[in-house]
Amino acid sequence: METYITYRITTKSTRAEFDLPEYSVRRRYQDFDWLRSKLEESQPTHLIPPLPEKFVVKGVVDRFSEEFVETRRKALDKFLKRITDHPVLSFNEHFNVFLTAKDLNAYKKQGMALLTRVGESVKHVTGGYKLRSRPLEFAAIGEYLDTFALKLGTIDRIAQRIIKEEIEYLVELREYGPVYSTWSALEGELAEPLEGVSACIGNCSTALEELTDDMTEDFLPVLREYILYSDSMKSVLKKRDQVQAEYEAKLEAVALRKEDRPKVPADVEKCQDRMECFNADLKADMERWQNNKRQDFRQLLMGLADKNIQYYEKCLMAWESIIPLLQEKQETK
Repeated sequence: METYITYRITTKSTRAEFDLPEYSVRRRYQDFDWLRSKLEESQPTHLIPPLPEKFVVKGVVDRFSEEFVETRRKALDKFLKRITDHPVLSFNEHFNVFLTAKDLNAYKKQGMALLTRVGESVKHVTGGYKLRSRPLEFAAIGEYLDTFALKLGTIDRIAQRIIKEEIEYLVELREYGPVYSTWSALEGELAEPLEGVSACIGNCSTALEELTDDMTEDFLPVLREYILYSDSMKSVLKKRDQVQAEYEAKLEAVALRKEDRPKVPADVEKCQDRMECFNADLKADMERWQNNKRQDFRQLLMGLADKNIQYYEKCLMAWESIIPLLQEKQETK
């Protein structure tokens, strides 16, 4: 018997395309994957938000654990909010069905999803013509995305190593602290200070565990989302290049005709319209993505700073708390 997790999605809207003011449905991961593929097919000129990876969520192993489910729930919730905030994707027919249909599988089987004219054209672009060159602004976008993904990938790998080392250190601390407690049973005047050190190490262990959890559950998923986001943007860039290549091939064919003033065929004009549509949509989505990125990373880095400050403050308070006890023993002596 197949076992899987489903997520309840509640939608409240006053839009005319929704028959009811509120809907509540349950969806599994493969339903989200279906939605994303349909958005890519029907809106090829737009940047589609990425989904969390199906089998790997950084820092989590058991896909049925509470940590895994909560980490994935947050990522899927962000995926839906990205679509909801988009001025075009939020009106997509498949998104509407995803949010409202009680039986989504029945809708899938009907095959109602028809590609838009732009989407259909992208599938039939000229395959044998090589793109001359990207316009400078799109070439700059491509170079930026390559560098951006490389930097985030490096940070992601190093952060994972740091978390691994922190977990190993945490194991050592949990063995280290109790030794002072058992030692205190053998001592007289030292018993209380030793118990204090044991408690201090225990408090530091708790603080480190909280810091590690925050890194795993909050920091790493954002890095991974934006790495996948850059891949999605590169995919849209390639589709744009295909349309440009088709347009250039058609123009070249017209130029080769032995006519003084060859008339531009309608299919060439349509291809030009598609390319201009791609350019406009891609630039708008890139600007929207950059704005979201700035906000997300400001919040992420602020949270990272706060969590580290809290960790070191807790450790400092723990160690400072036993100083009066040690000084008291010295004075008594």
